[in-house]
Amino acid sequence: MRISIYEARNNFSSLVKLAEEGEVVELTHYDKPVAVIISYEDFENITTKEENWLMKWRKENEGQLDNLGFDFTPSRECPDYSKDPWA
Repeated sequence: MRISIYEARNNFSSLVKLAEEGEVVELTHYDKPVAVIISYEDFENITTKEENWLMKWRKENEGQLDNLGFDFTPSRECPDYSKDPWA
């Protein structure tokens, strides 16, 4: 189903029910798609697959970058802003 944001604002609860039933609701702004309402189950399936792929890759490649001889310390070209944003 495709609906404008203006219409969605007035019918939000019914759109959530549609999403719960498995229908994808596409929200538009001036006929341009800007957002999607999906069920939480569909959302979980999407995000779980991505996390599983990344976790699997990390386990398979654990330690492979350690002995390549690269210096991974932060530099001025690539500073570590988590410590001091003004460095």
